[in-house]
Amino acid sequence: MFKETYHPNAYLARIRNVKLGLKARTRILNTLEGHPLDTRTIMKEAGMHYGVVMHHLKLLEAEGIVERKGNKPRVWGLTGLGQKRLENLG
Repeated sequence: MFKETYHPNAYLARIRNVKLGLKARTRILNTLEGHPLDTRTIMKEAGMHYGVVMHHLKLLEAEGIVERKGNKPRVWGLTGLGQKRLENLG
């Protein structure tokens, strides 16, 4: 059986981590890993609806994983808080 892997920061302490939420947050975090983006760009690159993206961005912001900067359109970026991905060094 194939086991899905989620981004280490997709797991949140203050909420129940269900599979759909973990998948959504993983897609958002993977999109933001390269560089900060505005919400609409995240929505398009992650292939998700605007409301879903905003919901998860607010959850991630409450945990200190992401932060928003500037006026509209706000730009979201990773804070560096949380766990780091383990890279295969071999």
